[in-house]
Amino acid sequence: MIASGPGLFDDLPPSADRVDIGAQACLLRGFAGGRDTAFRRAIDAVAGQADFRNMQTPGGGRMSAAMTSCGGYGWVTDRRGYRYAAADPESGAPWPAMPRLFAMLAAKAASHAGFDAFEPDACLVNRYAVGARMGLHQDKDEADYDHPIVSVSLGLPAVFLWGGLRRADKPERLLLEHGDVLVWGGADRLRYHGIAPVKAGFHPFAGEQRINLTLRRSQ
Repeated sequence: MIASGPGLFDDLPPSADRVDIGAQACLLRGFAGGRDTAFRRAIDAVAGQADFRNMQTPGGGRMSAAMTSCGGYGWVTDRRGYRYAAADPESGAPWPAMPRLFAMLAAKAASHAGFDAFEPDACLVNRYAVGARMGLHQDKDEADYDHPIVSVSLGLPAVFLWGGLRRADKPERLLLEHGDVLVWGGADRLRYHGIAPVKAGFHPFAGEQRINLTLRRSQ
């Protein structure tokens, strides 16, 4: 059980900022705002133990977004395929512990979206330079699909591609800005999604970059 400290998240925005984008999916505008210093310190601490890297795909290419992980498990990809691993394949060491801020925010956002008692055991930290993207895909490497996905956007804005349950379904285009949080699960858990190429710009939080936290229950 994730225990919250007194007042730690008492100032989170009300659910009036919620925009439903599916039967069991929503966008919480600005939900993670107002915590830039805490997020910066937490991300720097994670990256200081497990560097960002552009992982190899099973097909031999390189992901355009650089990635690291924290929590009990990290998501990895190489010639052997996509999977979760308890240790960083580059160092052999366990992934950095998940910052309490990440886990608490994810649990609170999931609750606002109708998914109570969410306890993520993996957090993917993606760093998008200008031009980096993420193709349409499903999150399906988890042990079961009963738990939602929580995605936190920081830094430069990006266009989120929100597709259907078939790759051929035409995706909606949703602008994500600093502090926005997406939650999807249930009937929407296996919808295809991605990120359009990040456009040039500058944001005080991350300079010429976008940072994304994706929190999941992998096991």
